[in-house]
Formats: sequence, structure tokens, C-alpha cells
Amino acid sequence: MSAPRIVLTNVFKRFGTNEVLRGLTLEVRPGETIVVLGASGSGKSVMLKHIIGLTRSDSGGITVDELEVEDLARPVANGT
Repeated sequence: MSAPRIVLTNVFKRFGTNEVLRGLTLEVRPGETIVVLGASGSGKSVMLKHIIGLTRSDSGGITVDELEVEDLARPVANGT
């Protein structure tokens, strides 16, 4: 079995007093398709923003293709 492409391990994120992600753990393997369902405000978009590096977690780890997302350079607003 091949290594997972996306791995979230015990990810926590809070905005003020609102806990949005509480220990989220997820693995997505090559060729796998997943669906994330949830009510408005349940953290779906926050999870995706973590995976693409737009939001930093309060704790936990996120890797994409075995690279730590939080170690990667953040994009700048003007694209340079």
C-alpha cells in the first residue's frame, strides 16, 4: 500500500472561544476520493484552508506528499 497523500493528525483550531477543529485526524491515499459533509460552521472550509496552507493550526500536524504544510513558504498577496 502506498503512503497517504494528505495526512492530518490531531489538528486543533480555535477562533476566539469557538473551537472549530477538535482533534481532526484524516488520511487520504493516492487515487482515493473523499466527501466531507457537515453543517454550516462545522469546519469543512477551515480544514481545507489548513491543507493548502492558508490557515495555521493551533496544534497537530498536516502533511501533503510527505511535506509538512506549516514548513512550506506562505504565498504573498501580490503573487511574488
